[in-house]
Amino acid sequence: MMKKGIPLVVVILMVLTPSYGLALPDSLISEPELVEHHWPMKCYNAQRTGQSPFSTEDNGGGIKWIFIKSGGFESSPVIAQDGTIYFGQFINLYALNPDGTEKWNYSTTDLIDCTPAIAPDGTIYIGSTDDHLYAVNPDGTLKWTFDAGGNIRSSPIVGEDGTIYFGTTYGYRFYAILPNGTEKWHYDTTYRIFQSPAISHDNTTVYISCHDTYLYALDTKFGTLKWKYKMGDWPGSPSVGADKTIYIPSWDNNLYALYQNGTLKWKCQVVDGSGQTPTIANDGTIYIGSWDMYAINPDGTVKWTYALEDGYFVSSPAAIASEETIYFGAHDVDNTYAYLYALNPDGILRWRKTLGNSFMFVAPAIAQDGTVYAGCNHDQDGHGYGYLYAFGELDPDAPEPPTIDGPTRGKVGETHDYTFTTTSPLGRDVYYYVEWGDGQKTDWTGPYNSGEPVILSHTWDERGDYTIKARAKDTENLWSDWGELDIRMPISQTFDEFPLLRLLSELLSWFPNLFLFLQYLGF
Repeated sequence: MMKKGIPLVVVILMVLTPSYGLALPDSLISEPELVEHHWPMKCYNAQRTGQSPFSTEDNGGGIKWIFIKSGGFESSPVIAQDGTIYFGQFINLYALNPDGTEKWNYSTTDLIDCTPAIAPDGTIYIGSTDDHLYAVNPDGTLKWTFDAGGNIRSSPIVGEDGTIYFGTTYGYRFYAILPNGTEKWHYDTTYRIFQSPAISHDNTTVYISCHDTYLYALDTKFGTLKWKYKMGDWPGSPSVGADKTIYIPSWDNNLYALYQNGTLKWKCQVVDGSGQTPTIANDGTIYIGSWDMYAINPDGTVKWTYALEDGYFVSSPAAIASEETIYFGAHDVDNTYAYLYALNPDGILRWRKTLGNSFMFVAPAIAQDGTVYAGCNHDQDGHGYGYLYAFGELDPDAPEPPTIDGPTRGKVGETHDYTFTTTSPLGRDVYYYVEWGDGQKTDWTGPYNSGEPVILSHTWDERGDYTIKARAKDTENLWSDWGELDIRMPISQTFDEFPLLRLLSELLSWFPNLFLFLQYLGF
């Protein structure tokens, strides 16, 4: 008996298909659900424009949370449709929940120096310096691996048909891989490929730059060369505008704009050059960073420049929110401080936030709720750590900023007790993080009951004015804002042996102009 609900024609086709190799019509084949992810690959899309459809108007730069792991951070975050954040750090691909808690991680066998890409079916693709491209399912299990025969530092990109594109540093090869993990084609260049590819809007051409100083335009179907364009030095990664213009920076001090046929449209001088992917706003403005952040009109003229502090340079591609706020990273030449900048579209600083005491080379990403994710490296006690920051509005259910009670004056070398108190609106247990103002900190300690006073102690070794800063978080990783207390440590323990000196020291700390006053009176 024929099963109820299945048309006779389908049953006949099901019977004939194994015997005669007939294929079912596409309309009768169940395809995996395809979704549009919030920030699916480096610089947002296959054209690498960096332009997000989501607003950050309410983002004042508050730190919602920080995810910290040991090891270097060279991978930009990407964001799935359900809000999951994926990024590579050291040898691991991490998946985080939107609240910053770890969902899972998958380990490769060598460093991850590129950014993952999320396919419409949810598969995550990531390359490693172990020469393999990994396809990982959204639950963290391995789908397949592809041996590329060379280190992968080129961030993969996914075309409309699901093809994955990337290059290798050794082997000098550019690959197109099918979604099942088999090779579609490859193209051999003459030198290393560190850069990330971009795809034309009609999905017929893939653009890849190489350290042989050429930008290559390859046919996406067969991998044949359409044209190549030579620059005066190593080029950065390309991006493609809505009018099909290809933008490519170079360390020869220029940003190039090429027509679709590979001829020069214009070039604009960018002092000292750049290797960053150009970001393209909805109005056609191109943003590219060097020692300054440049805003360049679609005709190649400079719209404005934003000058960074002396010794700092733009170290990441920009990300643009729907209201045109521009986000990018920068650090100093000594790799001692990294910052995230937010500029208004007229080039005026909106805010700047410290990221870490090392460097930032990864592009920011923008989530649907306006959260901006940015990663950097941080050195602590001779060890390297990767920090992923979530900047945005704090959750209204987060704990209150901690109150800090204790002595505002004290003796150097003595231990001082301070009481920290916060409450969780939902009654959850809480943890405390404290920075003592002298470079020392107390990492998350707890859990404690909501509203319970917690005593923590610290000793300052040098005289000076300090600010104690504390944050709280609950058991669901909702972070509070900062609570602060200013203190002064004017007295050294050694003065206990000399009461008169101690009294004089205290008088001078309370009345810093007393000595000048006494001198004026003739003493």
